Parts: sequence; structure tokens; C-alpha cells
Amino acid sequence: MAIKEDIERGNDTVLESAAVSLLQEENDMADKEDGYTDQTSSKASLWMVYFSTFVAVCGSFEFGSCAGYSSPTQTAIRTDLSLSLAEYSVFGSILTFGAMIGAITSGPIPDFIGRKGAMRTATGFCVGGWLAIYFAKGALLLDVGRLATGYGMGVFSYVVPVFIAEIAPKNLRGALTTINQLMICTGVSVAFIIGTVLTWRALALTGLIPCAVLLFGLFFIPESPRWLAKIGREKEFEAALQDLRGKDTNISKEADEIRDYIETLERLPKAKMMDLFQRRYLNSVIIGVGLMVFQQFGGINGICFYVSNIFETAGFSAAVGTIIYAILQVVITGLNTTVIDKAGRKPLLLVSSTGLVLGCILSGVSFYLRDHNLALDAVPILAVTGILIYISAFSAGMGAVPWVIMSEIFPINIKGAAGSLATLVNWFGAWAVSYTFNFLMSWSAYGTFILYAAINAGAILFVVTLVPETKGKTLEQIQAAINA
Repeated sequence: MAIKEDIERGNDTVLESAAVSLLQEENDMADKEDGYTDQTSSKASLWMVYFSTFVAVCGSFEFGSCAGYSSPTQTAIRTDLSLSLAEYSVFGSILTFGAMIGAITSGPIPDFIGRKGAMRTATGFCVGGWLAIYFAKGALLLDVGRLATGYGMGVFSYVVPVFIAEIAPKNLRGALTTINQLMICTGVSVAFIIGTVLTWRALALTGLIPCAVLLFGLFFIPESPRWLAKIGREKEFEAALQDLRGKDTNISKEADEIRDYIETLERLPKAKMMDLFQRRYLNSVIIGVGLMVFQQFGGINGICFYVSNIFETAGFSAAVGTIIYAILQVVITGLNTTVIDKAGRKPLLLVSSTGLVLGCILSGVSFYLRDHNLALDAVPILAVTGILIYISAFSAGMGAVPWVIMSEIFPINIKGAAGSLATLVNWFGAWAVSYTFNFLMSWSAYGTFILYAAINAGAILFVVTLVPETKGKTLEQIQAAINA
């Protein structure tokens, strides 16, 4: 009773004791999982884990389809619906505004109706959004559809990696979770490529395909065992875990560890947003939020959403440039998943930020030459080279690594609130950049890229001075070093 009362009062000693206990149980659970995971892999088929992951990452692919839609369709939509530059900028950027709303609700929805329920909800918004875009005759319905698909994106961005992490055995968790980011890039790239040959209305209908696969597949996969255990549905919890580990596998040890972990977790008081600004958490929050600020304000969503128009403005074939961009993005993101645990987080961020600066400078120089009628033959090649270096550098580090670091630096008792804050900042930055990009390009094309180069140079300084290397360290070591 005394412990319960102390926790309710937010007593720091009890809080830290509970957190240490929880982290110790998590480590013990991981050690014990090594034993029964090997048994699982050798004695039973893990086809249900793979199939469930495939179904879930259809949501990631849908995420990418939504994000990639506006780039190849800009000229056609503006022509067909007689949209002004400002109206199309609203259409392009309102996706991220919807995603901000989705991010805010992405925590409570999966906790209330389950991971599968959240994926169904997100899919429903995406289906409605694509149909609204397809039937749009003017800016209003177009924006409503884009807002709806953005909301679905915001929910998918949280629930898909959480679901995969909760169903996968320890020896497969890292590899399966990285498929989420790879499928997002694949979705963007496919939208870019097929958008060069399809009309904008037909391209909207292709966004329904991953939705259909996801909705159908959800009928055949189990709910997250950890969520079922958390809400006390014991029989369904054990049945789901058995399905995922194989019918001949003994799941009793893993089931007991999950129950013990959740029981300890429930003892911790839930952190409020204002708790994040206590001195002991401030370093973690600055690092997590700061990386999201530099990731977005370095220009990625402006360039990604309007890359076709950038190539056209520079005098290069939009179709050819977009296809090269799309392929390069997928290949480098795939390679990045294999080296992040070998090269380390900090070196990847530094190399990535340096490449972003170089890509922005080359693109800025190309537009400067164009505006001043200098070396016009070099303008297209400089612009394309700059953009391709930019997306290669972003895919190599700044795209995925901030999310990895964010998952490592926050103590367990503030992870939910801190993760929500960082995600909200990320989506706000995405909205701000995608909305202002066309206006900045109208003001000064080369000035826009020089501005992004300066921000990415600031990212280098931020990483060097504040971001720790987290490779090969336990969560306790990382958090102790940051908060020392």
C-alpha cells in the first residue's frame, strides 16, 4: 500500500526503483528469449510472423503512396482543375497537417481498439481520401481527400512499427522492423514511377490497392499478444502468441515474461507533457526533438513532394529524373538497414548531413546560373546531380537514424509522451516545409537551396556537439550518459 501511495504521489525514489526493475526485467526477458527463440526458429514455422509483417507493412507502403502522390501530378492537377500555386501548395502540404492530427491520436487509438483496429481505422481514412481525390472537381474535395489520407499516414507511422515489434521474436525484431522504412520509400518510389504514365485520377485509384490487401489480410493475422495481455484478455493472448510462435512451440516462458513486464510497467505513473522539461529529461528531449527539426527543416518534404517540378524548372526530363530518384531512394534505404548497427548512428548522421549540404549547394548553383544566364548547358546536370546526391544522403542517414535514436534515448517512463512530442514536431516541420516550398522557389530558387544548405550545416554542428553514439550500448547506458 505504501508503494502504491508513493507512486501516486510521483515519489522519485520509487519511480526510479520501478523503472530499474522494469528495465532489468526487460533485459532478463531478452536473455531468456534467446533460448526459446532459437527453439522457435528450429522447431516451428514462423510463417505467421512473416505473413503478419507483410500485411502490416502494406500500411507503410500506403504511407509512401500518399507522400509520393503530389510530385508527379502537380502539373496535371493544376491544369485540369485550374488551381493557383497557392491552392496546390495547400493541397500538397495539408497531407502533413492531417498526419499531425493522426500522430496526436496514434497513441490512444491502438491502446483503445488494438493494433489491428488502429490499422483498420487508418485504412478507412485512406480509402475515403483517395475516393475524394478521384472524384474531385475543385480544390475543396481535393483538400478533404488529401487531409484524410494524411490522417491515415499519421496513424500508420506509429502503429505499424509498434505492431511488428510486438509480434516478432527477438532474433528477427530488428530486421523485420526496418522493413517499415523500406516499404515507405518503396511506396513513394512506385508512386513517382507509375505517376509518369498514369493520369492523376488513375494514380489515386492505385492507392486503394495496398488498402485492399491490408483490410483483407487483417482477417487472417492475430492481434498483438502484448496488447491482449495488457487489457487482460488472457485466452486470446495465449492463442495469438501460439499462432505466432508455431503450434508445437512451448510459449509458457515467453508468456510469463510478457505478463511480468506489463505488470511492472503498469506500476509506473504516466508521464505528462510538462514532465519532459524537468532537468533530468531535458538533454534527451533536446536531442530527440532537435534531430526531428533538422530532419524536416533541411527541406526533404519540399523536395520529395515537388521533385518533378524541380526537374522541369531546371530543364531536365521530369519523368527520367523522377524514376532515377525513386530507384536510388529504395536502393540506398535498403543498404542502410544493413549497416546501421555496424557503422554507428553518429557517423551515418554526419556523412548524411554533409551530403545534404553538398546536394543543396549544387542545386542552388544550378538555379543561380539559370537565373543569370550563365553556363546554361550545365544547369540541368548540376540540378539533377544535386537532387540525387541530396536524396542519397538523406536515405543514408538523416531519414531513418533520428527515429532509431529517438527509440533509444528516452527513459521508459517518459517514452510515450516524449515520442509523441518528437513525432508532432516532425509532422509540423513536414507541413511547414511542404507548404512554403513553392513560395520560396517563386521568391528565389537558388536562395531556397542555399537556405536548406545552411540548415543542414547546422545539423552537422548539432550532431557533433550534442548527439551521443548509441551503437552497442544498453538502454540504461545510453540514458545514464545523456542525463549525467
